[in-house]
Amino acid sequence: MANYYFDNSATSHPKPPEVAQYINEYLKLGGTYGRSAYDRVINVSRIVEHTRILLARLLGTSLTEHIVFTYNATHALNIAIKGFPYRKKRVLISPLEHNAVTRPVFQLQNTIGLEFDIMPYNPDGSINLEGLRQLDLKSYDLCIVNHVSNVNGVVQPIAELKALLGEIPLLVDASQSAGHIPIEVDTWNIDMLALTGHKGLMGPTGTGCLFVRTPEIINPLIHGGTGSRSDSFLMPDFLPDRFEAGTPNVLGIFGLYGALSANVTNSYERKHFMDLLERVEHLRSFKVFRSLDVKHQASLFSITSNKYSPSELSDQLFKRYSIETRSGLHCAPLAHQTLRTFPMGTVRFSLSKYHNSTDLNYLYSTLKELDHG
Repeated sequence: MANYYFDNSATSHPKPPEVAQYINEYLKLGGTYGRSAYDRVINVSRIVEHTRILLARLLGTSLTEHIVFTYNATHALNIAIKGFPYRKKRVLISPLEHNAVTRPVFQLQNTIGLEFDIMPYNPDGSINLEGLRQLDLKSYDLCIVNHVSNVNGVVQPIAELKALLGEIPLLVDASQSAGHIPIEVDTWNIDMLALTGHKGLMGPTGTGCLFVRTPEIINPLIHGGTGSRSDSFLMPDFLPDRFEAGTPNVLGIFGLYGALSANVTNSYERKHFMDLLERVEHLRSFKVFRSLDVKHQASLFSITSNKYSPSELSDQLFKRYSIETRSGLHCAPLAHQTLRTFPMGTVRFSLSKYHNSTDLNYLYSTLKELDHG
């Protein structure tokens, strides 16, 4: 069946059938997580913990208990950013950050006087490591980086960045990379990493996680019941309970388990995507926003048109060709300022593992027709 949905950076579609299968299983099974010891709860808790194990494997970490369930990447990022103990009150961020990072940072700027600097960068927004070496990195408390830009698909050099930072903690936003490209939390020595379950992982909305290598440096954002240490008014100091107050989204976690256990592989090859990029770049009325180095390009890109505004182009694609995209600023005004597409934004195309070469050829044919029309 043809797949004209190219808005997977917003949320993935379609989902693997296993997502609905396990959601339905939980609705039939019922029961809470980690609050009692009868069979129903034990069976629910077993799936929740197995999901945590699958996430740890996906992220390349042996520290399974350091995977904390959250409701999305924004929730995870707020836990890390707002719970961090700022002593120098300076953070370093990438030039392609999403509002899930910039808004908490701005909020702390207004409340505690936190200062932030943007890393040196190349024209496509990729981090300029040589420029970074010229900075006094020891003057920063924390570095935050978007692993894959949700605007142009640039993949940032996480391992190299962490090597430069040394002991300075690194927080990675893996919202657009998890499920699409390899992540090696332990090998790269990542300190914290946030992700969402409904994009590249193809799970349901309302799911996500935060990896925290050294949990004692982060204060909990939310306090409440955990089913453990119930005799104390203090949050437990052990993981994952330290950051998992309240009943989790068990229904969503069951769906996420279904997505992770489905093991869906790409229906298109890398060369099909690169061919699409190259062909679109040859169309005269469009400008493509992508990584300057295609080796560091994820499966999404943006365009602008000299004939249509982004909203008009997105509307034309849907009404004339049933192609679904997202136009505008993509909740990432800093990224668009960096790429000089602010304030109009771009039209974004983001792929799913379910896309095939025929779908990509159809997308190109529609852009070609609009280019010539």
